[in-house]
Amino acid sequence: MKRAVKITAGAVMIFISAVMGMILFGGGFVQDITTIGKTELINGGIDDKLAGSVAENLPFRDYMRSLGAEAGAKIGEPVVNDVYISDERLLDVSASELSSAENYALEVNSFAESYSGTVYFAAVPTSKGIYGDDLPSYIFDITEKKLIEYLYDELAVNIRKIDAYTILKMLSDNYIYCRSDTKWTSYGAYCLYRTVIQKLGFIPISYDKYAIRHVTDDYRGNLYDRTGYMECKADLLDIYEYSDGTEITECTGYDRDGVEHQLSLYDTKAVESDNPYNLYLGEPMDFIRIKTTVNNEKAILVIGDETADCFIPFLTKHYSEIAFISADSYKEAIEKYVDTKHYEQALFLVGLDCIKNY
Repeated sequence: MKRAVKITAGAVMIFISAVMGMILFGGGFVQDITTIGKTELINGGIDDKLAGSVAENLPFRDYMRSLGAEAGAKIGEPVVNDVYISDERLLDVSASELSSAENYALEVNSFAESYSGTVYFAAVPTSKGIYGDDLPSYIFDITEKKLIEYLYDELAVNIRKIDAYTILKMLSDNYIYCRSDTKWTSYGAYCLYRTVIQKLGFIPISYDKYAIRHVTDDYRGNLYDRTGYMECKADLLDIYEYSDGTEITECTGYDRDGVEHQLSLYDTKAVESDNPYNLYLGEPMDFIRIKTTVNNEKAILVIGDETADCFIPFLTKHYSEIAFISADSYKEAIEKYVDTKHYEQALFLVGLDCIKNY
């Protein structure tokens, strides 16, 4: 076993040395050296400029990154760019701070204080929160369970908290989270939808009523982007279709610049783009208004990050109108696009990725 590891590591070092020779004597790196001026030499900026040049001119950059991650996993250091590499999945192990949860709770409480309707809140754990038991003991961090509990304790008493963590943890043997991404799958979103929609006053649509279409089986997400690790099996991106006569009559989005876009619940062309997860609702928008043929005049305001993107379609079978606001800019979006009095319910559906970075 030790001999095999040494051979693998040695092969990697030989390959890296050969590539570095290509860099040093290739045109791109040499040309960049000649452009470094006196200012960089005096102020120390030369390191950053050289590092950037190496990254830009490295041949087979993605292949090298993947090879390095694979070698690290085999040698026994399976953490690359704060991502833990296992045979089953990739897990984000970057540090969490309780202060971020406290800050986010303050924002939600401020909204609830001025809102006349009922506020619901569901903090959605990342894959680390559900599968963190697989991590070795030397990777110490605040658990996402503890982070969510602290957040919920900080939320005002009139906010109705939904325990997404326990629901998803109980179903962890199912394919509810991507293997190469921090986000859940459409099935994970459906599993939480069954509870959330009951809290909101509706009967959930049973699983067997949906026709499930696999749009791609080759999705590699944000954790793959940070490691380039190819040994982890790629993920599925699914569409849940329920033919009950309900139709979407409007799906209009407004981007950060206020430009209007005509959208659809699913953008199948996105699977060929740099961000296939944009299959759900398309390119990120500050605000999206969805209207349906559901004849109950019920409208809901949803504040969420991209975690909510694949959840929103499940709501369209229950509401005549859905206003979806980006959690990153919800204050500005509400001011520009929304009269909150029009919505009797507001749902915060936010992933821990968003909360931890707040």
